[in-house]
Amino acid sequence: MFKKIMLFLLAVLVIIQFIHPKKNKADGPQPNFVGAVYPMPDNVKAVFAKACNDCHSNNTRYPWYAMLQPVHWWMNKHIEDGKRHINYDEYTNKPLRYQYHKMEETIEMVKEGEMPLKSYTWTHKDALLTDAEKAAITGYAQSVMDSMKVRYPLDSLVRRKN
Repeated sequence: MFKKIMLFLLAVLVIIQFIHPKKNKADGPQPNFVGAVYPMPDNVKAVFAKACNDCHSNNTRYPWYAMLQPVHWWMNKHIEDGKRHINYDEYTNKPLRYQYHKMEETIEMVKEGEMPLKSYTWTHKDALLTDAEKAAITGYAQSVMDSMKVRYPLDSLVRRKN
């Protein structure tokens, strides 16, 4: 009986290798990318590329083990969750309040060490942020917020507290 169960599990494992979710790969430039409206310095682009974009953009760099199931499904779930929270490639396509609030969240999450996720940095050691990289991201996010305050009325960026 044990042998039949093991053969069945092996067959299932082999079969699921042929079932993959759609990859998170966009073609061409992303016109709604945050850096398209709020110029992003090269050092910040580099930090985004190594620590943020895999889960918070329309382009993920897939490691070799992502081709194995159920790993790809698990990664896809993380990517979908990350993009649901904020997708920097769709950033300027969102309402102003959303944009402003997401930069506040970016600052908070980076300062508190909640981003990038521990499960991500466990396999992507290069995504561990130095203090200088944290300062670069939070400084950029603050500059985006400051630019928004200059461009738009404050009541379009934050809700009034009653």
